Amino acid sequence: MKNTFLTTEEIAQAAPAAVSTTSAANVSEKYVHVPTMDLIQDMAKLGWGVTGAQQVRSKKGGCTDHKKHLITFRNDNVVIASEDGEVVYPQILLSNSHDGLSSFQFRAGLFRLICSNGLVIATKEFGAMSIRHKGYSFDSLKQTVMGLVEALPVTIETLNKFREVTLTEEQKAEFALAALGIRFGENGAEVTPEEILKPARKEDEGNDLWVVFNVIQEKMSRGGFRYKASTGRNKTARSIKNFNRDLELNEKLYQLAESYI
Repeated sequence: MKNTFLTTEEIAQAAPAAVSTTSAANVSEKYVHVPTMDLIQDMAKLGWGVTGAQQVRSKKGGCTDHKKHLITFRNDNVVIASEDGEVVYPQILLSNSHDGLSSFQFRAGLFRLICSNGLVIATKEFGAMSIRHKGYSFDSLKQTVMGLVEALPVTIETLNKFREVTLTEEQKAEFALAALGIRFGENGAEVTPEEILKPARKEDEGNDLWVVFNVIQEKMSRGGFRYKASTGRNKTARSIKNFNRDLELNEKLYQLAESYI
């Protein structure tokens, strides 16, 4: 399957700051402005195209040209295929802003084709990497990307370990409740583990750590399940729209899954 990459116009619509050529007016004189579009073009030279773009919403209709934004990249030639035919695309997630408050932050991720769902890898091998605006160059970007790609065998090994671990019903319930605590806080949501563990598709039926993790991660990120809030009201969990919160949630869920290996 070939990835469908976003055009510049589509990126601009989803994340205006990604195509901005200016920095915020209040940055210091020492601030070096590097447009995110420069990185997008350089990533294309390395074979990575844009498959997603998001931006922090501006409060009260303020300027959107300098807000923090997230760009997701994939490469058609970098694919992980398991023995059972499941296809997973490694991703590179780039966050940046033009207000002097953020360097270029890179994270590794995985895109699971079967459910069109993205995961964020958060391990000691895949901590967030950064490049300062002042030190940016094509070579520094290339080294960062190569570092992420070179660590992929570690990811494949971890995914295989996920598939080899069979969870008991007690462990699955424990995992679901811990995930709820990560998303809602302690005592923030009352819902049965069975509701969280219910797979959305036949391919996600099973007890191995990989499918259980994916089922729970999708529920926590996309919502859609009913729960009782601490106020006593019954609610439907919403999809997480703020990418900063989604990144943090994903990283903690991945670390939680690793604890079962």
